[in-house]
Formats: sequence, structure tokens, C-alpha cells
Amino acid sequence: MSATPYELRAQLLKQAEGILFARYHQEADRIREDVHLNLKMNPNFDFSTVVYPTMPTTEDIIGEAEKLYKFVQTK
Repeated sequence: MSATPYELRAQLLKQAEGILFARYHQEADRIREDVHLNLKMNPNFDFSTVVYPTMPTTEDIIGEAEKLYKFVQTK
């Protein structure tokens, strides 16, 4: 049975959210590990230079879902 248009949009939003939050957490974990390593090598490491990723916004999620939808629509 095919998904309704509403169900398809909901699924795409959920998938897009998962993709973006996975990227966010992967980048945050990488930065956290880098900070840890820098701190081990240099106890005076300046934390003010660390730039953390920003959380995905609703607009980011919708944009990613639109890209997924566009991909699904191509033959």
C-alpha cells in the first residue's frame, strides 16, 4: 500500500531530521575529541577559539526534506 502525500512528507521530514542531526552530532563529537587532545598536549589551550556546530533549524530540516523529495521524484 502506498503512503499518502501527508505520510510521505512526514517520513521525509523525519529522515531529513535524522540526517542533519547525525551530521551535527558527528561534527560536535569530532570537535570535542580535538579539544580533549589539544588540552592534553597544552594545558593552557584557549577554549575561546573553539567553534562548535550549530543545531539544525526547522528551515534546514525542511530544505533537506525537499532535496530528498526531489530525488524521490526523479526517474
